[in-house]
Amino acid sequence: MSKIAILGAAESGVGAAVLAQKKGFEVFVSDMGKIKEHYKNTLDEYGIEWEEGGHSAEKILDADEIIKSPGIPDNAPMVAKAIEKGIHIINEIEFAGRYTDAKMICITGSNGKTTTTSLIYHILKNANYNVGLAGNIGRSLALQIAEGCTYEYYVIELSSFQLDNMYDFHANIAVLLNITPDHLDRYDNEMQKYADSKMRIVRNQNDNDAFIYWADDPIISKELEKYGIKARMCPFSILSKNGMIGYIENGTYTLETPTPFNMEQESLSLHGKHNMYNSLAAGIATRLTGVSDENLKKSLSNFQGVEHRLENVATVGGVHYINDSKATNVDACWYALESMTTPTILIIGGKDKGNDYEAIKELVIKKCAGLVFLGADNSKLHAFFDPLGIPTADTHSMKECIEACNAMAKPGYTVLLSPCCASFDLFKNMEDRGEQFKELVRNL
Repeated sequence: MSKIAILGAAESGVGAAVLAQKKGFEVFVSDMGKIKEHYKNTLDEYGIEWEEGGHSAEKILDADEIIKSPGIPDNAPMVAKAIEKGIHIINEIEFAGRYTDAKMICITGSNGKTTTTSLIYHILKNANYNVGLAGNIGRSLALQIAEGCTYEYYVIELSSFQLDNMYDFHANIAVLLNITPDHLDRYDNEMQKYADSKMRIVRNQNDNDAFIYWADDPIISKELEKYGIKARMCPFSILSKNGMIGYIENGTYTLETPTPFNMEQESLSLHGKHNMYNSLAAGIATRLTGVSDENLKKSLSNFQGVEHRLENVATVGGVHYINDSKATNVDACWYALESMTTPTILIIGGKDKGNDYEAIKELVIKKCAGLVFLGADNSKLHAFFDPLGIPTADTHSMKECIEACNAMAKPGYTVLLSPCCASFDLFKNMEDRGEQFKELVRNL
């Protein structure tokens, strides 16, 4: 019996464990931290051996294959030992893909992944397709397959970390939204290594597949020159219609394949420049599956958006509060600021990932009436933004942050939580940060 060791016992790890056990593998699950109770219960239900609070090297390094959580870097001691020993290391998506014939629509990019993934799923679901949702969003792909789900399509959000440990997985439709600096601390602060990870989305594609990408992105354009991509190329743009499968021109949203489709840009439910890209990518992907004009138009018009992404929270005392906690890199914050139309108090800060704030400097000067720094250590933010002469406040909890915003903001202002950073210095995760923001705003 082949042995599989699984590092990390959250959604993806537990899902992979259940699928591996059902497929006849000897399974051992190990987590350096504490495993959540409901995941322990699942492992116990299936009789899967697990440990928490450390790794048993003898059991892990005896495995024929290791499935690791995307959040665990290759330089983690146990992973490094496994690599040195030559054990094949994959992730849950790679493993689960071996056991399904479903068509895979896979979405990656530095920004917009969750919105685009959710929008594609929304369109297909509303068109009565037999479709599942997985990856960084939704339930574990492996667990869905283990439970006997027989979807015709899966819509899968993929991070660069997931793509790093995927080798044989095949995306029938691959979507690459953009490549901008993010997670550089994980890639030795080398942008090329990060770009290489994102481009793995086209790995194993053939001439029956489709590759949808943002043609205006300079890094994607440069990377395309290096790859002999076999899939059908489906570029989209908001700057030009020449050679594009999807574009926006003179207020009209247009798709050219498989037959011409158009609708008024104002009818799209998602607004802002970044959401034009997301809507074009989603439209192309779903048209390639055969979604009708009527269903596409209806779904693009009634999509409600994604929680924690430019989410309207409340207007209190004439001040509008927006939760953009998903903006965990500088580029995402740029798009958020670019869409602001009133004087803005920007909440920024958290666990820095090698950020260069120069990209948002001009927008901060133009749009921001105040800056509220929210992090365990705000020294880098002070060093960059204080010389701009914009009022700032230094805070170390969401309660302090909201109090500072309330003191700074005047009627007609917008308070925007768009942190540029990861959340793990003060919060459990990005969702926790956003939920605390919303709760305190609504209690004002």
